[in-house]
Amino acid sequence: GARFVHIFYHFARYVMTEDMKKLSVGTHIAFAKAVMWRPRDMHMAKARHRVAYNKLLQILQKEDFVFQEYRKKTR
Repeated sequence: GARFVHIFYHFARYVMTEDMKKLSVGTHIAFAKAVMWRPRDMHMAKARHRVAYNKLLQILQKEDFVFQEYRKKTR
């Protein structure tokens, strides 16, 4: 449900943050500075966030539908 999607979204965000930490090593950019940088166009950043979040929701809904159909067929 909605709570699972929320938890999954935060987990994906955590994984991405950890990946950014690994990728920023050796680039002479402190991770804290890189995270705190603001994009030049906040409207575009928010739009990208909404698109990514909605895409994640669509994928999870489709997966849930497939699992429900599978359960119906196995009964």
